[in-house]
Amino acid sequence: MVNDVSGGTGPRPAENVVQEIRAAGGSADANFDDVSNWEGAQRLIAQGIDRDGELDILVCNAGIVRDRTLVNMSAEEWDAVIQVHLGGHFGPMHFAGAHWRGRSKAAGAPVYGRIIATSSEAGLFGHDGQINYSAAKAGIAAMAVVAGRELDRYGVTANAICPRARTAMTAGVVPDMEAKPTGEVDNWDPEAIPPFVTYLAGPAAADINGQVFVVYGATVKRMQMWSPMAEIVSDQPWTDDELARRVPELGKGGPMTNHSFEEYQ
Repeated sequence: MVNDVSGGTGPRPAENVVQEIRAAGGSADANFDDVSNWEGAQRLIAQGIDRDGELDILVCNAGIVRDRTLVNMSAEEWDAVIQVHLGGHFGPMHFAGAHWRGRSKAAGAPVYGRIIATSSEAGLFGHDGQINYSAAKAGIAAMAVVAGRELDRYGVTANAICPRARTAMTAGVVPDMEAKPTGEVDNWDPEAIPPFVTYLAGPAAADINGQVFVVYGATVKRMQMWSPMAEIVSDQPWTDDELARRVPELGKGGPMTNHSFEEYQ
């Protein structure tokens, strides 16, 4: 199943992808539901199950950008990005998870299920002018971790990828995205992402669950989420004066710059 809600004149994006799959010898159907909508997500998963009898793999990739700084962003720009990213992941994951739970309980054994969610380094590190996008992508990474824990008992894994890819969404956001000459590693080539997605969807990744990966070019990084950097402990309840004396031990830290995602390597 290939889902994309995009309309417009001529063939829709989902139809184009379906034709590519069929031309390569595969079998595919298009779905045009808005998966950020509860009913739309339910119809997509139901259509996939009706088509093949069961569901094995769910790749969530719904996303839009409405870039604006914190003080200039409208409620509509905030709501649209949060709904498409978080709603567009949660709805399909919910109905797919319910399907796998039902199958597992009926069989009395684990089943085969894979979720690959699409987060972003903006969600891990933040990106100026993308407070809505960064918040949504951080939420998606957390959703994958929680889904992996909850669905593991049914045989299902859930992981998130943070891809770097030259797409319509990233155009103008990050500099130095020109294509490299043939034979050179291109860190923004979108064709570099699918092999790792198919790996996570396959049997070889059965023990990989609740993880977040940054993927680009010929590089895959497993990320470790928030970890303590420093700690202060007291044998007495904190007072204002004691905190003022001890908190400097934690170090100052500061906002991370984001001239380029390359700084996060």
